[in-house]
Amino acid sequence: MTGVLLGFGVVAVLAAAGFATAALLPGEARAMRAGLTPVVYHLTNPALMLVLVAGTDLGAVLGVYTPIALATAAAAGAMFALYSGLVLRRGAARTAVGAMASSYVNAGNIGLPIALYAVGSAAPVVSVLLAQLLVLAPLYLLLLSWVTRPSLRAGPGAATATRPAVPGRGGTSTARTIVRSVANPVTVGTAGGVVLSATGLEVPEVLWIPLEMLGQASIPLLLLLFGMSLHGQRPFRHRALVPDVVGGTLVKVVAMPVLAWAIGRFGFGLGGTELLGVVVMAALPTAQNVFLFSSQFRMPANAARDIILLSSFLSFPAVLLAGLLLH
Repeated sequence: MTGVLLGFGVVAVLAAAGFATAALLPGEARAMRAGLTPVVYHLTNPALMLVLVAGTDLGAVLGVYTPIALATAAAAGAMFALYSGLVLRRGAARTAVGAMASSYVNAGNIGLPIALYAVGSAAPVVSVLLAQLLVLAPLYLLLLSWVTRPSLRAGPGAATATRPAVPGRGGTSTARTIVRSVANPVTVGTAGGVVLSATGLEVPEVLWIPLEMLGQASIPLLLLLFGMSLHGQRPFRHRALVPDVVGGTLVKVVAMPVLAWAIGRFGFGLGGTELLGVVVMAALPTAQNVFLFSSQFRMPANAARDIILLSSFLSFPAVLLAGLLLH
């Protein structure tokens, strides 16, 4: 359980540092958030994914974990979407962000130490990262781009308009939307890592070392930004969003691990450490990238922030329970 404690400890310390910065230096923290968010989105996150995936044996990780990760995330996201749309009657924007928060796991920083210590291999976390960044992230970003169209900006749960209309551009074509969403920096960086891993190409050290340095900066900066965003916030501050937050958190920390167990056990015949790896990855908290992506698209992110916060606390006992039951 050392990896579990280490992973959650790292998140807590860095998020607390960001929170303290926002509390002690509120003016400077606002400027930091405005400047660092695009830096993480466009530079450090893509570099991290390129470096991590480039050093991975793709054949060893794509066969078992990745299909299960995709099926589990799709089932969890669909479960929240049905709850949000049919029960809560939310709009497209809130439903899209909530579905992503319910199914997009924090594999990058918590998942790696947990996978190494609990399962003895980094294969589960790399497979989840590949599934999320090569398939799920482009699909969710396409969805976020679609729901921010002017025709969907009105009504409950809709995205807030942030740019004035451009003459002659009544709407973004479907093809342009798909290209913009799929060709986001994180996915491009991950795809570059896949190419390097598959071909065995080596990047010159004069380029590779700066890429590694940028990648190493990604997780601390992202967690600092998340901590800053928590200052002045508290769970359930927006009472109208309590059903969204509770439902999304339950899907993330309860339903998603159960779905992963059922799909892995009965769909793929897994057992032992392989099944444990699948369930533990699904029990991880919501990734801070959900907040980053929703902020980048000017989406309603209050429910996502609360789901991230609550799932970060509740996933700890969920991961421990999974380890006790399946180890």
